[in-house]
Amino acid sequence: MTYQTLARPVTARLEIKKSDFITYAYPVTSREQAMFHVEQLREKYADARHHCWAYIIGDPNNTTSAGFDDDGEPGGTAGRPILNVLQHKSIGNVIIVVVRYFGGIKLGAGGLTRAYAGSAQAAVDEMVLTPYVPMTQVQIAADFANESQVRYVVEDMGGSIGEVTYSKAVTLTVALPEADVETLKERLAITAEIITP
Repeated sequence: MTYQTLARPVTARLEIKKSDFITYAYPVTSREQAMFHVEQLREKYADARHHCWAYIIGDPNNTTSAGFDDDGEPGGTAGRPILNVLQHKSIGNVIIVVVRYFGGIKLGAGGLTRAYAGSAQAAVDEMVLTPYVPMTQVQIAADFANESQVRYVVEDMGGSIGEVTYSKAVTLTVALPEADVETLKERLAITAEIITP
């Protein structure tokens, strides 16, 4: 499951026949997160005519969760073109919201479709994309004498250490790429024990 995802939020702006299209893209991992951004922009741009959006949660090539909304634009002229751009570029775990201020000149269905696709593409052009790496959490139990070795191995493998508890032994809660769990077990076989939470 490899695809690109957004490293950080971006904004882009286009003016088409006096209509203003303000585009926001955010990294998200759930529909709830995506809708939070839509509601924030509805509040921020309460006087805008349309807040059209599309999101993909998960792998864009095998979409587990995707959605879009035309928000009052003619059916299929806003949300679907935004979604098409995300799918075409294979970007997952992302939402794009396009805020439109109507400029008084009607664009027609074809013009709207091009405007919303163009707005989404303008945001994509600003994106810094990174490969999506599925992460998992494991707990590692080690003797005090081996704690520094465990820390070294975890960090060497690109993992991060969260909570650490000390009792008769040291228990470290670690986040690392799912694909590396077996390698971690092999590298820590002598010094520590992995406890799957």
